[in-house]
Amino acid sequence: MSYNLLELNRNGLRKLTEGLEDAESWQAKRREIERSWLELIGGVPNGVPVSYEVLSETKEADHTRVHLVYDTVYGDKVTAYLLLPDESVEGAGSDGRRPAVLALHPTDESGKDNVATRNGRVNRMYGLELVSRGYTVLAPDALTAGERIYPGLLSFRSKPFYELHPEWSTVGKNTVDHKMGVDLLCTLDRVDPDRIGAIGHSFGGYNAYFLAGLDSRIRAYVSSCGFSPFYGDHRPTHWGIRDWYTHIPRVSDYLREYEVPFEFHEIAALAAPIPAFHYYGQSDPIFPHWQAVGACMAELSELYRFLGTEDRFQAVMTAGGHDFPSEIRGLAYAFLDRWLMESPVTNQVK
Repeated sequence: MSYNLLELNRNGLRKLTEGLEDAESWQAKRREIERSWLELIGGVPNGVPVSYEVLSETKEADHTRVHLVYDTVYGDKVTAYLLLPDESVEGAGSDGRRPAVLALHPTDESGKDNVATRNGRVNRMYGLELVSRGYTVLAPDALTAGERIYPGLLSFRSKPFYELHPEWSTVGKNTVDHKMGVDLLCTLDRVDPDRIGAIGHSFGGYNAYFLAGLDSRIRAYVSSCGFSPFYGDHRPTHWGIRDWYTHIPRVSDYLREYEVPFEFHEIAALAAPIPAFHYYGQSDPIFPHWQAVGACMAELSELYRFLGTEDRFQAVMTAGGHDFPSEIRGLAYAFLDRWLMESPVTNQVK
């Protein structure tokens, strides 16, 4: 899976379907991508038994916000909001159970508050909007944000994590924490475990598809401005070691040789054929290489067509910036409604 950056930028992406004959051959390729990915991020350990503590409950206009903390691996805990729609809100099935969504926050100090409360930024309150549509929503704090900022440090400073886990990665850490969030949702009587999705913007956007690729219980996901390939990137080093937030330390070893260990369309492909919605903008100053993003989206679309599930993949591009505007959220919510409310996906080719 390793690529020389010069050749990658000169020759373009390697086709996901290259050399494939059928869905079975894709599964063999997928297993190799997953093996390499897990090795690079330091693995995703098995979870622990579900255990959580309710800290408080707040009644809002159409839902109850439960402030809780749940257990994760290595004795750590995740602070989160669980948003429970009132019974009067449409969306419950005949058995009273509802679809659920993990609302993963962007790079913002406030963490979960940014997406699950009215104190959130404009165009970021997707957790709050989804509970109003009838979804049970879990909005966890990622490590280094919200209530999980290391004492004495600014948000998104990951140095203490690597002092404890020098062979791991924050990508692996966030993935297992979010998988534990799925475990929690699956224990709730009001949640249909076969109708769980994920949504996120920017940092939350790539955490959404990272999770979907490694947890088949995610039946649909939305990633807004969260896709940034090495191909065409003017600063690929942001995925490696940095002095504030480090994603995957081992990437830096490759970049020193002007190589990269994978390309991100391969990682997004781990989720196929799970329904996937991606949004990106041509004026995004953080991930400005929209032509390269578009090429990756075309490759993912071709993979979904190859698997006979082309209706499950949607990529939208506008001339916009690094944002999740209302018209795009509307499309994203309609996408989630289709696959989690109206016609849940039951055949997972994993």
